[in-house]
Amino acid sequence: MNNPLTPAGTPPLQNCEPIESKLRKQIQGCWRELLKECKEKDVDKQGSVTAAEFLALVEKFKLDINKEESQQLIVKYDLKGNGKFAYCDFIQSCVLLLKAKETSLMRRMRIQNADKMKEAGAETPSFYSALLRIQPKIVHCWRPMRRTFKTYDENGTGLLSVTDFRKVLRQYSINLSEEEFFHVLEYYDKTLSSKISYNDFLRAFLQ
Repeated sequence: MNNPLTPAGTPPLQNCEPIESKLRKQIQGCWRELLKECKEKDVDKQGSVTAAEFLALVEKFKLDINKEESQQLIVKYDLKGNGKFAYCDFIQSCVLLLKAKETSLMRRMRIQNADKMKEAGAETPSFYSALLRIQPKIVHCWRPMRRTFKTYDENGTGLLSVTDFRKVLRQYSINLSEEEFFHVLEYYDKTLSSKISYNDFLRAFLQ
């Protein structure tokens, strides 16, 4: 069992923000297909593909980046230092607007909670898969959904109780499994206050 993300082997952080924001618009239209292709190649469900496989997909999906930019992305997303490209983290960073800082925090949390979550082997926490799965629906209905959140939030605090938050999700047919909901809570309620900031939640889905 190789230890995910050994601190000693962490590569220098690449600033790929300009490349990623350029890709963001292109990937909007094809990320589901891209994710599907990556998953087919990722037989061991490690959340990563080889650098060559990633480059082939860049060609196939006609992503507008040059060799040098592809190389920078490959270095940035070789999270385990094993020459593999962590496609889940890449897609999530292009599709979901979660700040890079939070992502690394998430990664630390994930390592600390690995025993508790029993998914240390998987590169993608169900949190990201859950968000990616419900993303199309939320993009479609976030305005009325936000209004409904506000109706429940009578004191205008920007926060909802877990029960109300879940009620609103159900109202809009956003169905999360218990495990997925647990991951969403763990992410958005870091202080365990049993309150969720619905604006933070919606912000992750909106470009």
